[in-house]
Amino acid sequence: MTKLSTRSLNSIENKMGDIDEDSIRYRILRSAKNFKTSWIELGQALYSAWKDKLYKEWGYITFDAYTQKEIGIKKTTALKLLKSYYFLEKEEPAYVQKEHTESCDAGNIPNLDSVNMLRLAKNKDVMDRDDYARLKKEVLDNGKEPKDFKKDLTTLIRQREELDPDEARKARRIATLKRLISMLKAVKTEAEASKLLPANIIKETVSLISRIESELE
Repeated sequence: MTKLSTRSLNSIENKMGDIDEDSIRYRILRSAKNFKTSWIELGQALYSAWKDKLYKEWGYITFDAYTQKEIGIKKTTALKLLKSYYFLEKEEPAYVQKEHTESCDAGNIPNLDSVNMLRLAKNKDVMDRDDYARLKKEVLDNGKEPKDFKKDLTTLIRQREELDPDEARKARRIATLKRLISMLKAVKTEAEASKLLPANIIKETVSLISRIESELE
């Protein structure tokens, strides 16, 4: 699991001394200081700061600037925290309840990297509902480490491909098309918001997305 450097921890402690202890900003810093035992709490608080753009009230233009300069975590780690927390909120809300996180020690908190890999694995077409339920139990209840989870997932995928290679190829094709659609939609949204492209190109992008989506039917 990602750990904060001594320099980052010292910086966090200094900032905490100047911030209201009842504020969400203080709560984020406190959770970041106790990263290993409080990553769920940190992800929850960061999600609020990101969703409501609270970081702007604290003098930061972007969320990335806030997490890097105030908390000392990289963009990739911040995104992993946000996505993993949101995943747990949807899949296992009990894990994000305040009384649960406060009653758990580090040994009972599911590993951040394992939860992130579980989140990504959920969308793999080669994995059925029973496979996912088993892996979820291993991560959330048994605290499976990232390297062990990755090994189990790799073995599972290989077994599925050996049993039915045609289905495996079909699943890979579908997964690739879904990623392409997601990427095109993100580009379209960004282009519309920033007016980077003329309307006719955006219209063509919408048409392309629709044509690719038809390939999934």
